[in-house]
Amino acid sequence: MTKPQSTPPPHKAMDPSFIVAGRFAREYLIPPVGHPLLDSPGGDLLYAAGGLAVWDSSVGLLSRVGEDLPHQWLARLQRRGFDTRGIKVLQQNLDLRNFIAYTDFEHRSRNSPVSHFARREMTFPKSLLGYQPDQAVEGLSPSVSDIPREFMDARAIHICPMDFTTQSQLVAAFKGGSATTLSLDPAPEAMSPTRFKDLRILLQGVTLFLPSEEELRALFWGETHDLWEMIEAVSPYGCEVIVVKRGTYGQLVYDVAGHHRWEVPAYPARLADPTGVGSAFCGGCLAGYQKTFHPLEAVLHGSISASLKLEGSGPFYPMDVLPGLTEARLQALREMVREV
Repeated sequence: MTKPQSTPPPHKAMDPSFIVAGRFAREYLIPPVGHPLLDSPGGDLLYAAGGLAVWDSSVGLLSRVGEDLPHQWLARLQRRGFDTRGIKVLQQNLDLRNFIAYTDFEHRSRNSPVSHFARREMTFPKSLLGYQPDQAVEGLSPSVSDIPREFMDARAIHICPMDFTTQSQLVAAFKGGSATTLSLDPAPEAMSPTRFKDLRILLQGVTLFLPSEEELRALFWGETHDLWEMIEAVSPYGCEVIVVKRGTYGQLVYDVAGHHRWEVPAYPARLADPTGVGSAFCGGCLAGYQKTFHPLEAVLHGSISASLKLEGSGPFYPMDVLPGLTEARLQALREMVREV
């Protein structure tokens, strides 16, 4: 068994208030417009962290990488202000490559990278040779044993899509810590009619449950087409707030205890690159909830993080916007909400 080793701790005055747990990726991205990103930091982990850091920069990262990861990448994360003590560097190479190509804003592909580079008349990168989109790689998800002791004192946790077992173990572990808020973006495998019993166990103690519309419809396949009926059916499972991500249609929000329903439209952002928008939303949603402890405000914050990500490529694009833009958009979006 390979023994993980920790990265050197960054110089931080305080331990992080927020933890994001998820998978790291080395992205090869051909966006709908603009220049490609070739072997660039990415994955749900970083997109969620970038969306969160728009509102609060005290973020710790929990993940695994191989020793072949460029060392300067971790240093770059530290310079961004992220606490990388939870990123375990395994003493082996890990294939973290992730290829995404867009033919337009609504259609993307993870297959046939050679043909996509040829279509754009771009040189195929040698580092992408042998890439298989569905190749199962062991050891990519962080384990409970990877959690630094200091991370257990964080007040809010977000768990990105990973395998069901890992998500379950992390939820259980962080419930035993100091966190008051725990958000979960489910793994697609958890959203199956055969997983109803397991999902009920997984959601016990989860504050914010953040499935996509496609995932929720998959869970209720053949039973109902009404999204609010689906939400009502999941509401007794133990989570406090259910948020359904609907892409360009915005979000449906249900406050379980108060029985409040809201429809939040997507902020009318400039379309550039939809990669990671859902994860950026989740990060912003957690930040908003921890700041206000109000379900609607949480989703409004997440929506603004998503809108910022949509306008550029890379997980940290939302962090570099002009000061004041986030609050201006937040105020504008509040006026578009509809309670149902």
